[in-house]
Amino acid sequence: MNRQRSGFGLYAAFMVIIVLAMFYITGKISAGSSPSQQKFETAVKDGKSIDTSMGLTPVEGLMMGTRCGDVDPAALLYIQEKEHLDNAGMQKLINKQSGLTGISGISSDMRDIDAAIAAGNERARLALDMYRYRIVKYIGAYTAALGGVDVIVFTAGVGENQIQLRESVCKQLEFLGIDFDPERNNCRGEEVEITRPGSKVRVVVIPTDEEYMIACDTKSIVEGAKK
Repeated sequence: MNRQRSGFGLYAAFMVIIVLAMFYITGKISAGSSPSQQKFETAVKDGKSIDTSMGLTPVEGLMMGTRCGDVDPAALLYIQEKEHLDNAGMQKLINKQSGLTGISGISSDMRDIDAAIAAGNERARLALDMYRYRIVKYIGAYTAALGGVDVIVFTAGVGENQIQLRESVCKQLEFLGIDFDPERNNCRGEEVEITRPGSKVRVVVIPTDEEYMIACDTKSIVEGAKK
């Protein structure tokens, strides 16, 4: 969280944090328009990650734009046999045709999902409900793993820009002691705390810049190789 730390970062390094990093590995930050979109949650304690929702591949964990997220492995074997899919077909199914795209039948773009919901599309509503449920479920699990939580951070494309999603997640987690402030939450791409003063658990939005971080890491690797 180097560049995105600003005034909050050094303070946060010594707290128990759950980071909802919903972002693109490549491309500019925007609200869900690329098949490379990856979303994950990370549990951070004393400045160190102790758990993350992604496994060997990004398929594990949260439901994503086109990836299924956590699923019973036996279900995959059943689908593979039922649909007569080879390994390449299964890879395509779980990486490119699942998630928000597969459930909604529309798109991985949150703007398209929101528009479809406004038009009364029930599949789009189901996709968003499943998406939100997975987020809340992981926050609950990581809160238990951490022994409590001080801060929840929304960052990157979806985290920075999806006002209604942040609100619905926070309201479902009010039992943790979140005192959500809808007026502060009414923003996109800004660093802001979206809980009221005195909230037991703070919730903040911190913009990120993956391209900058990738460039910095690449520079460090290249310079290190020259030594």
